Amino acid sequence: MVNLLENAFQISGAILLICGIYFYWHFKKMKKEKKLTTSERVAYIITQIAMFVCAGSYVLLFLNN
Repeated sequence: MVNLLENAFQISGAILLICGIYFYWHFKKMKKEKKLTTSERVAYIITQIAMFVCAGSYVLLFLNN
């Protein structure tokens, strides 16, 4: 059961990372074309933070094992 949960965590982390990178590039492209709205700017910042937290937590879990 624990292995199943760890696998689910790793898969969801990978999906989050892929989606986060896509949205980061999308907002970066939009930022060059026009000024971002407040909600877009908040989503851009949250996406950056989520990518760093996901990557950092994955590294910490990897080092812990």
